[in-house]
This record gives sequence, C-alpha cells and structure tokens, in this order.
Amino acid sequence: MAMLHQPARERCSRAVWRVHAARNPGQHAFAEEARQLLARLPNACAFIYYTTPNLEAARGPGITHGHVTNESIRELGIPADAHAYLCDPAGFMSDVAAALQLAGLSGSNIHTEIFGAQAAVNPGLTGPGPAHPHRPPGPQGTGPFVTFDRSGLSTRWSDQYETLLELTEACDIPTRWSCRTGVCHTCTTPPLTDHVQYTTQPLENPASGEALPCCSIPTTDVLLDL
Repeated sequence: MAMLHQPARERCSRAVWRVHAARNPGQHAFAEEARQLLARLPNACAFIYYTTPNLEAARGPGITHGHVTNESIRELGIPADAHAYLCDPAGFMSDVAAALQLAGLSGSNIHTEIFGAQAAVNPGLTGPGPAHPHRPPGPQGTGPFVTFDRSGLSTRWSDQYETLLELTEACDIPTRWSCRTGVCHTCTTPPLTDHVQYTTQPLENPASGEALPCCSIPTTDVLLDL
C-alpha cells in the first residue's frame, strides 16, 4: 500500500499494475482504499484474483476467479524493465517472483517483503530452478573467474553486473535472496576460495567463511557453494 500511496500523492503518470489475490471479497484487504488510490493515477490498472470458486457476487472488470499462475502473470503484459514490489507469504511470493522472471523481468527489479512467518531455510541454497544453469548471455567478461561449485559452471566476471547475485541470476543458478541490500542474510553463501568485496556494506558482517552475494563482487577468482 505504501508503494501505491506515493505515486497517488504525486499524481504520477507512470504505468502501475496492482495485482492482488484473496480468497473472496470479504478477505480482500484494503480494497476500497486501493480503489481510491488507483483512481488518482491516470495509467493504473488493477487485477484481482479470487480463489474461492463460484462467487457470483464478485464480478467486474479486472476480476478473475482462480489462482495467480505463470500464464496469468505473462498475460498481464508487464514490461520487462518494470519494477515489481511483492508482499506475500514466503511461498506464494517465491512463486510470483519466479513467474515474473519467466515473463521477462530481471530478478534485480523484483523487490520483496515477507508477509507472515518464513519457513526455516538453508541460507543461499534452494531447490532446482526452471532452467538449467548456463553461462550468462552476451560477451564473455574480462574479470576474475566466478565458479559455481554445485552447478559445475565457471564464467568470467563482467562489470555489467552490479553484484554476484545478479550474475548468479543471469546464469539461472537457483539461490535464496530477499532484501538484496545486505540486511537479511538470506543469500549467505560460503565462498570456498578467496574473497569478495562489498559494494554496499552489510548491516551486519557475515560470519567468518561466508559471503553475501547480494551486495558483493569478486576481487579474485572465487568459488561459490552454489
């Protein structure tokens, strides 16, 4: 809601998509407030998903009866350079983030805030992703070698990436992350060799023998446990 209040206050002309999922209209949080804010934005649209079937009373433009899926996200036509702001339970948020990336958005443009408790995680590590790990697209970089041990992939660092996490995502190597600014430590990963340099100083330094890919770059050849 904060991300909706600001452009409404500024009468922003940027395109805004609001996507909300709820079981039914009775559980649609901030529905009227969001409607009023969207009405103040000339290029805004809302897409509402009610997951309880057969809601005859819940009909209207932008309302879909069903769940948010990869296909429904793709059909929204969100531009690849858009920024997405997600606030959901961890599992749902992870699914939507993956769907947005399949629709063409960069992982670095997807910002998240967990709503509800987060399940226990092994920081940095997650299950297999939708694509097989590969070298990043475009010309080979000229920097140090970055090797992903678990994925069996090695590539040279390129300055087109701002962080090791961005390179990891460009290679479709699955890894956990949340804040992307060195606050939450969800991306914590052991660098098995040598060191990294922090471009943004973490809120708290990681433990000895660990690194935060979300805000670091390699200074020498580095081997990551990913």
